[in-house]
Amino acid sequence: MNVHKVTIYTDGAARGNPGPAAIGATIKDETGNLITSVSRRIGITTNNQAEYRAIIAALEKAISLGAKHVVLKSDSELAVKQINGRYKIKNSALRPLYQEVVKLTGSLESVTVSHVPRARNAEADALANKALDET
Repeated sequence: MNVHKVTIYTDGAARGNPGPAAIGATIKDETGNLITSVSRRIGITTNNQAEYRAIIAALEKAISLGAKHVVLKSDSELAVKQINGRYKIKNSALRPLYQEVVKLTGSLESVTVSHVPRARNAEADALANKALDET
């Protein structure tokens, strides 16, 4: 299995803002085959914090599998624009999460972070909602 280059799709969800939250992510190889996924509850948090936590968990997993080149796609326009330096981080609760993303991406040879519409992020969305629905 080649995990040198992966594509990651992430989603965070919170029911209420803040409220019970969960994350979901898929990690796929260069041909689009699923390598692994992440789906778990993360406690009470905001939706934006959940989005960042999904990105962090997916990056950690990809790095642990040996990935060096990552294409990361998220339906969180805020997180994507903050990570790409287009938006400032005004919310102090997001700053440490952003810093963790920067630390993780710094260990990669290349990383591209882009926004995808929710409709093109169905698998990660389903994984986050599945974790939220579990008792």
